[in-house]
Amino acid sequence: AAASRHLLEVHPEDDQELVEQLREAAGQHLAVGAPEAARRCLERALQEPPRHQVRATLLYELGCATLLSSPPTTVQHLRAALDLPGLADEVRVDATFRLAAALSHNNQLKEAALALAAETGRTAPGPGRMRLQAAHFMWEGMQAAEDDGPGRSRRLAGNADHLTGRDNAERALLTLRAFDAMLRGEDCQLVVDLCERALVDGRPARGLGWTDTEWGFEFPTTVGITFAFTDQLDRAEALFSEAVRAFEISGWSGAHLAFAHTLLGLVHRRRGRLAEAEGFLREGLRLADRVGSGLPVHWDAACLLIDTLLARGRVTEARTTADRYNFGMPYPSAMVLPDAPCVRGRLLLAEGRTKEAVAELEAAGQALEPRGRFNGVWAPWAGDLARALADEDPGRAAQLATSARVHAERFGTDTAIGEALRCVALFARPEDAHHLLADAVRHLEASPSAYEHALARVDYGIAIRSPRELARAQKLATACGAEELATRAHQARTSIRSAE
Repeated sequence: AAASRHLLEVHPEDDQELVEQLREAAGQHLAVGAPEAARRCLERALQEPPRHQVRATLLYELGCATLLSSPPTTVQHLRAALDLPGLADEVRVDATFRLAAALSHNNQLKEAALALAAETGRTAPGPGRMRLQAAHFMWEGMQAAEDDGPGRSRRLAGNADHLTGRDNAERALLTLRAFDAMLRGEDCQLVVDLCERALVDGRPARGLGWTDTEWGFEFPTTVGITFAFTDQLDRAEALFSEAVRAFEISGWSGAHLAFAHTLLGLVHRRRGRLAEAEGFLREGLRLADRVGSGLPVHWDAACLLIDTLLARGRVTEARTTADRYNFGMPYPSAMVLPDAPCVRGRLLLAEGRTKEAVAELEAAGQALEPRGRFNGVWAPWAGDLARALADEDPGRAAQLATSARVHAERFGTDTAIGEALRCVALFARPEDAHHLLADAVRHLEASPSAYEHALARVDYGIAIRSPRELARAQKLATACGAEELATRAHQARTSIRSAE
């Protein structure tokens, strides 16, 4: 690696020893988190040129070096490598796996799934084929739209539910099954059990860690996200903190590190630590901006930052973020964390653009329901749509709230149930609303979701006209960094005291 800067200056003259030296230097650069240096070495090796039987492998190595920094370039190199003879069977599997990842990062998830399906059909039964099958399930499920979501979910459950997690292929399938079950709002205890089977002593197995290249960082990421939306925030935070450490130690300071900060921002948003969440998310965007524009991490970080700013009551800042990162239609072909149309609908509601918000939230529901995705914490379209329709169409609004409650109780987390009860209370008789809000407060107090707890306490304090409850709500909202909510609690408390 130290000599490579000199080797780069040598004129091409069909020197195969130089090709091998540059390949070895590239491997050393990648090992210390310097993909750009690796790319330069491999591109120079191509100019030598390499022997015909080495060219496919060299193109594969070049694709590995450009995976996150330039997905279109990676696709070009890996497709060229797969089209040439000379790749060993295990390298073909790895090249296809990485090609699918590059296609997904390039907003081509359908093409990723098709490439995996084609190579799976050519691959003999064994670990390589199972790896391709797992990746196929992943990139099918990560699409923002698919033809037969319930069918894929059934096939995934049939392939994964009986597995114990004896090897990494089984653990990968269990991870994907857990994530899918979380999105569908299946029993949260089942979801957590699937995650447990996907881990070894509560941590990613060797080969499935944050910087392991065989499976990629998507699998530990998916476990952590699943924990975050099943009220297992301590476990999610431990995983994502380890991601930051692993990426920094390895020198991965680009999109990987940006995504790790974004994931920690997700945990703090779910905890209701809104100021901390904002800090991590802005850092994630800053790191992503250094790499390029329009990357998947930009969508996730912007989506979460907009949601966090709305929770803080900073609608103008949320709009500024949305405009800066073109957050809106057309959405990427990959799903966004959390559901992007739901967050945009929430932004439009906060801006008073109710008609546009209703259209956005209805479209979100029409996309999610046919896929069986009913997790109202990940995608809160039903509750927000019910609130948007409360005056114009209270009957439909009440039906939406009731349906959301049914799905929340099936899922079973305190956050989901508490949020659903808070929405149902809007359409109940006053005495029933008091009981529903009291139950919402009880569930959310038991959850790790402090901001949602503060929301419920404000609603409950207003409903029962209790200055004491509103004082508690104001204190909790202030601790969360939810400035507008704290002001609302204070104003309601002052109004009640004045009336008395």
